[in-house]
Amino acid sequence: MTKDKERHSQLVAELRSHDFRYYVLDDPAISDREYDALYSELKQLEAKHPAFVTPESPTQRVSGAPRGELRTVPHAAPMMSLDNTYTETELREFVRRAREGLPASAELTFCVEPKLDGASIEVLYRDGRLVEGSTRGDGIYGEEIVENLRTIRSLPLEIAHRGPLTLRAEVVIFRRDLTRINETRVAQGEAPFANPRNAAAGSLRMIDPRVVAQRPLRALVWQVVEGPSLSPTHADALDQLAKLGLPTHHKHRVCTTFEEVWAAIEDLDRARKDYPYETDGAVVKVNAFSAQAILGATAKFPRWAIAYKFSAERATTRVLGIEIGVGRTGILTPVAILEPTQLAGTVVSRASLHNEQMVAKLDVRIGDLVEIEKAGEIIPQVVDVRKDARAGHEQPFVMVTECPTCHTPVERTEGEVAVRCPNAECPDQVRGALYHFSRRFAMDVDHLGEVLITQLVEKKLVRDVSDLYRLTAEQVGALERMGKKSAENVVESIAKSRARTLDRLLTGLGIEHVGQVAAKQLAEAAISLENLIAWQPEQVREHVAAIAGFGPKMVDAVAAYLTDEQSRALLIRLRDLGVSVPQPVAQAAVEGPLSGFSFCVTGVLSRKREDVHAAIRAAGGTVQDKVKQGTSFLVTGEKVGAAKLTAAKKAGARIVDESTLERLLSAEISVNELP
Repeated sequence: MTKDKERHSQLVAELRSHDFRYYVLDDPAISDREYDALYSELKQLEAKHPAFVTPESPTQRVSGAPRGELRTVPHAAPMMSLDNTYTETELREFVRRAREGLPASAELTFCVEPKLDGASIEVLYRDGRLVEGSTRGDGIYGEEIVENLRTIRSLPLEIAHRGPLTLRAEVVIFRRDLTRINETRVAQGEAPFANPRNAAAGSLRMIDPRVVAQRPLRALVWQVVEGPSLSPTHADALDQLAKLGLPTHHKHRVCTTFEEVWAAIEDLDRARKDYPYETDGAVVKVNAFSAQAILGATAKFPRWAIAYKFSAERATTRVLGIEIGVGRTGILTPVAILEPTQLAGTVVSRASLHNEQMVAKLDVRIGDLVEIEKAGEIIPQVVDVRKDARAGHEQPFVMVTECPTCHTPVERTEGEVAVRCPNAECPDQVRGALYHFSRRFAMDVDHLGEVLITQLVEKKLVRDVSDLYRLTAEQVGALERMGKKSAENVVESIAKSRARTLDRLLTGLGIEHVGQVAAKQLAEAAISLENLIAWQPEQVREHVAAIAGFGPKMVDAVAAYLTDEQSRALLIRLRDLGVSVPQPVAQAAVEGPLSGFSFCVTGVLSRKREDVHAAIRAAGGTVQDKVKQGTSFLVTGEKVGAAKLTAAKKAGARIVDESTLERLLSAEISVNELP
């Protein structure tokens, strides 16, 4: 027994070491056959002595059965997107803003690293054990996938670190592994994966971890979210993680000046084709965690990081035809039909031509040889025409005069480039609206893919998004390739979406100029769908114009939507069907030392702006994003602009510094005691 126990410990340590060399260092020390022999011996020992088995054993990376439906878990902190830049000038501006956003005494360095092109995850270790993992989801909540992550052999199940450790990582598939997978899939009659990113993202959300284990997924950690004792800087934290046996990219470089940052980016660009994984840019981060905390974030992006996107890869192909696509808002878009060609990891056969004006500017003709690239590495578009290669038989493009789908005459608004189909019941518009409505960032209706949406529209079961909530399992089950269980899953997922908050509903409705952030602001102003409907037409513009940050175009767009008869009728139908719940809004404390007073905060402070706002609300005060009539106080940090001070004086707001605010918050002094 003792001898077997010692051999078991030896095998576990040896297999972990080989996993690390193979999956993290990409430098195997033994053959696959030798590894399999050690693994088989370990399994036999554990079969003989079940008490030897622990959750961290290499044999326990795959659970024995598929799970139920994926559950949603909150992230430790919002998993925000990164702001993008494509130019040296914009990157230089980011560096300038970072310097100006920190106290003069703060030391500022940057960490430059590759922007990994995979599927982002959050991973939690507690007292050295992998206990939870989730997908990115909507950035606030993700789907719990720890059983799938346990199958990724580059990710250790146990590390020599005590206390909480929450990490962000990218799940990737190496290029060589994707080639091997696709060869197998084609041989088995399955469609090949388009690119490593799609293969990785699709694998993570699979219900059966045993299938996930067959995919050569790898994880690369790129951020510490929680782990304060690890390091005071991002770059050093990555080094510490590598020492713990966690997989990182090992490509980061610390820079002090903009020139050093730019040189590091150029080096990454030159070397990226030699990396085993896909990368489409460089990420520049403020290195010190304390500086990151002071810089904080906007509603969408951290102010301490930015992604510099490398120049897109181009390919040359021929235009076989030009079709017209109709989007969810009715805009007609010319689309070039191309000879299939390989571009940035996918086979491209269609590319956007944007609008009639762009076609004329490029002078794209059917039969032309053209250059294409992927905008933002995602959407293929024609960027140049090889006019020197023309043979004389190329055909110019002429915009249609009626919608190609519903044959309604198109409309052109004076001063706008867009050509629109005015028919709100146009099948293409309905399909686009349903797809947008069901996306994860909106109503998150699972199992509702484009193929099913097309069938629902063609069978006239769904004419607008409200019809989704009247569907029965019997109706869905009668469609092609829809069994009883699949139909039940679709209807159940639609029913669950009734509980989404108002901002998610407004995002899903796709109001012009209203994205996720603006939808949340509008939802917080209305609180509930019932209230939004109750706004009288003459009140709508006043309500919307009062929302901070809503400019004239947004006000016009929202007011037009909320006063449109068809839109109002849709909102009423959704309300009657019980869709959406009231919007949670951060409320000020009922009573506190700052009750009855409003505050605008500006300048560089000693802590995150969001934390200062939260403290003011907790003390009973209200927070405003700008100084206006009725603002009680302007709280100033370092580097305050003269415009804010002038506005405060004009509005009659009292100007106080951060230390005075802290004394007010702690009730050391009262507002009445201020000079």
